[in-house]
Amino acid sequence: VQLQAFGGGVVQTGGFLNLSCTASGFALDYYAIGWFRQAPGNEREEVSCINRNDGNTYYSDSVSGRFTMSRDNANNTVYLQMNSLKPEDTAVYYCAADSREAPCRFLGFDYWGQGTLVTVSS
Repeated sequence: VQLQAFGGGVVQTGGFLNLSCTASGFALDYYAIGWFRQAPGNEREEVSCINRNDGNTYYSDSVSGRFTMSRDNANNTVYLQMNSLKPEDTAVYYCAADSREAPCRFLGFDYWGQGTLVTVSS
């Protein structure tokens, strides 16, 4: 079971990026998926997640209205579209998976992938 986040890079304030989370060894549509980020010196923060069973999404206050999470089951990929990026969005972004059906914002997430660095310049 492996997860991998892709799509990070350097972008100017106000720009956008679309992160991808892919899996090998299991189908992502049977899992709740979360996107997390960690900036240097900061604790890890959950920014978004999507439920396993009903597809409902959760967004932290810091990204609500700017980030959108979606599934592409045919390609076994989950996306995080990030718009109107700000310097404070700079962090390593990780995706994680959890097989439980509880609302995703309450899950601990069992499987974690390597992150992708997002840098937003001012």
